Amino acid sequence: MICVVIARGRHRQVAAEADFLFQEGAELVELRIDYINGTPSVKALAGKRTGPVVITCRRERDGGRWSGTEDQRLALLRTAIVEGVEWVDLEEDVAGQVPRLGKTKRIVSYHNFHETPEDLEAIRDRMAGLDPDVIKITTQANNPHDNLRVLRLVRDPPVPTIGFCMGEMGIISRVLTGRFGAPWTYAAFGHETGVAPGQLTYEQMTQIYRYDQIDAETEVYGVIADPVGHSLSPQIHNAAFAREKLNKVYVPIRVPGEHLGQFFDDAAELGIKGLSVTIPHKEAVLRLLTERDEAVDGIGATNTVVFEGEHRRGYNTDYQAAMDSLEEAMNARNREKPFEGKTALVLGAGGVGKAIAFGLAQRGAMVILADGDAPRASQLAQRLKCHSTEWATRHNVAADILVNCTPIGMHPNVDETPFDKHYLRPSMIVFDAVYNPENTLLVKDARERNCTVVTGVEMFVRQACLQFQHFTGREGPAQLMRDVIKRATSAAKT
Repeated sequence: MICVVIARGRHRQVAAEADFLFQEGAELVELRIDYINGTPSVKALAGKRTGPVVITCRRERDGGRWSGTEDQRLALLRTAIVEGVEWVDLEEDVAGQVPRLGKTKRIVSYHNFHETPEDLEAIRDRMAGLDPDVIKITTQANNPHDNLRVLRLVRDPPVPTIGFCMGEMGIISRVLTGRFGAPWTYAAFGHETGVAPGQLTYEQMTQIYRYDQIDAETEVYGVIADPVGHSLSPQIHNAAFAREKLNKVYVPIRVPGEHLGQFFDDAAELGIKGLSVTIPHKEAVLRLLTERDEAVDGIGATNTVVFEGEHRRGYNTDYQAAMDSLEEAMNARNREKPFEGKTALVLGAGGVGKAIAFGLAQRGAMVILADGDAPRASQLAQRLKCHSTEWATRHNVAADILVNCTPIGMHPNVDETPFDKHYLRPSMIVFDAVYNPENTLLVKDARERNCTVVTGVEMFVRQACLQFQHFTGREGPAQLMRDVIKRATSAAKT
């Protein structure tokens, strides 16, 4: 179940949004009366409700906006109980001052916006002595392991417990708390009304993550990055899981590099079966694998990990996806060695650059690498037995194929390009691996100069389909994924 939080300044707005949510199928709504301008009328809100509600009045120190006296706040909470609302939220330090009355159930809550304390079990056990029907513990995630520590509280507790972490690093726990047994999680009414860091919207929780279908048997997949908020992988993979009616969920997971090893150790307990790997972990994750395919060894980077028992298998789907995209653009599907004799300028020597440079070199192209970090380009060129050039001299290369593997031009920096349009020739194939937006400035310039263009969306969809196949054993639904990503990138511009 999802409890949807309404935090508005006017009683009329609160009542209207609550009524809308119940009509849309919401099962529980939290009314944050500390957000109401002036003195809240609990009686009016309780009388107008059309479904079960939680009344919450949070102090500033607990992340709320209540500016009145503590006596006034407690009086409002007691009034909610007298009015017979379904739930009332009481912080642990005041739970003993607000006695149980009638049918109203009690949430006893603890919030820590700074850290996830070491004594979580002691905090939960202390709260269990305060006559709760449900315990709620939310803490700030300062490393990915904090999520697992909080989720462990949810599994087989003495009192039903809701537990998750706040912040971008805590999103995974908001989605998985139900898998561990929590009676519900929380979501915002809309993007502009979130009341806690990392809080997802009701639409995201229902439409993307299908939260109410998650159970103890749900297999978990995700993308690891730092940061991770820009990734559209959760949208396309969850849409594919839904299409195939699979009991799987795909989540964004922020993992700083120093916590990568611990996260891999936690993966099994979190239920993780597979991962997409992106910046900055494509190279670092290699040391944590037990097996890897030939392409991963050749490229020196992986973007896909599959967990099976003690095995951690690494694959690189960027490589195959990029080659397939280029071959299609060249109408070379049935031509033998279409890249031989071609000069390919690859901009960027990171994970994607490594994969594409490897693929082109393997197929006989003369590859020239350029990167803002010149030593990185030089080292990769030596390993792949190709060439490198200084970033400042990249325009001097007479390339047949130009590939951008840098983030230049990515949203929100859409007015930037890694290659001056005056050096583009109609005979060139221009491939931009950036997929958000699809029509980068480089892509627009290339089309204007009548180049053959390959967009990042094509590569992104192809590599995601290959990942989906590694995750499920089934062919990825390419057209569905393509439609989802185009809708998502279009929405990001509005």
